[in-house]
Amino acid sequence: MIFAELIVKGLLIILTLPAGYLLLCTIGAYLFKKEVAAQNMFLNIGVVIPAHNEEEGIVHTIEGVLACDYPSNRLNIFVIADNCTDRTAEKARNAGALVFERFDSVNRGKGQALDWFLKNSLDIYRHTDIITIIDADVSPDRNYLREISASLSNPNIRIVQAFNSVSNPDAGWRPALSDAAFNIFCHLRMAGSVRLAGTAVLKGNGMAFTTELLKHYGWPCHSVVEDMEFTLHLLVDGITVNYNPDAVIRSEMVTSGKSATSQRSRWEGGRFMLVRKMTLPLLKLFIATGQTKYLYALAELATPPLSLLVILFSLATASAFLLLNGAWLMIATSFWLILVFYVISGQIQRRAPLSTWLYLAAAPLYILWKIPLYAGMMFKNQSSAWVRTTREPGKR
Repeated sequence: MIFAELIVKGLLIILTLPAGYLLLCTIGAYLFKKEVAAQNMFLNIGVVIPAHNEEEGIVHTIEGVLACDYPSNRLNIFVIADNCTDRTAEKARNAGALVFERFDSVNRGKGQALDWFLKNSLDIYRHTDIITIIDADVSPDRNYLREISASLSNPNIRIVQAFNSVSNPDAGWRPALSDAAFNIFCHLRMAGSVRLAGTAVLKGNGMAFTTELLKHYGWPCHSVVEDMEFTLHLLVDGITVNYNPDAVIRSEMVTSGKSATSQRSRWEGGRFMLVRKMTLPLLKLFIATGQTKYLYALAELATPPLSLLVILFSLATASAFLLLNGAWLMIATSFWLILVFYVISGQIQRRAPLSTWLYLAAAPLYILWKIPLYAGMMFKNQSSAWVRTTREPGKR
């Protein structure tokens, strides 16, 4: 019995770390203020769209970019048709994009495709001031390019991350809960991280860089989570990521269990892989420099996904009420108070639609769906190959 109590106490102590970080992030997000230039310079923008077999959605995305409220003479669209076996290249070219076809059966992946384009097409994009990277199945808001330009018109900003949102939150409980999660992870955590540490995390979609920076770096990271890996790579070099919540990119979330499981397994499995890879280097940088930004970066990286955190909180709380008493029960209770504050704050800050609020009641089903997913990750190696998420019938 004593041994069991010690284990539960240890679990509670460990879980105070992510709980405390979420509390700090939530408070920081309320204090966050967007940073842009006093005057928008309307910079020359190159929109880069990496695509792998996206013939169904690529035209819609290009049309969305062209519909943005931005001077057409300061805009170019570059599509990387990477190892495509469909009509992605043809449709993108007909829609008005400049298309770059790449065929490499060995070095497959989004990161590899971006690196290839950036290193081999310098003469094509060198006249741009900004390069923004968006997915091939998204819808940019009308003001997306204007907001990106406003951020990078500030000489102190070299990278800005947009807000990734969900375009179909009313399509079912999975998209609605994804919307709730995006409001937290793609806004609250971003805003809180910028306020606490001075930097956000690249999200892979809706990223924008000064062209000079990408000329220097290319795209050096090729893992499943190349965006987060690149963020840490830049942070080591002292380069931070800004966040503009008014630059919005919307993505359609899958509604079927099979498609959603495949998608989430790749994202979250890759994140766990990066935790193993980067924990020690970040700790070494903190010890060597004393700069807390490396600790914040580690906390952001190592904080478990919300569903997994709920599972851990549940196990710790149930065990505490069975075996412990006094202050230990207060610690367990505080986890849930922080979690509720965290989740609700994300919805309030992004003005979540009614459907998202209503479907939050389905969160227990979402957690149950995640349990076998996490179990599978423990025994499955993650590949960096580009795997296109299966679309559903009638969906782009």
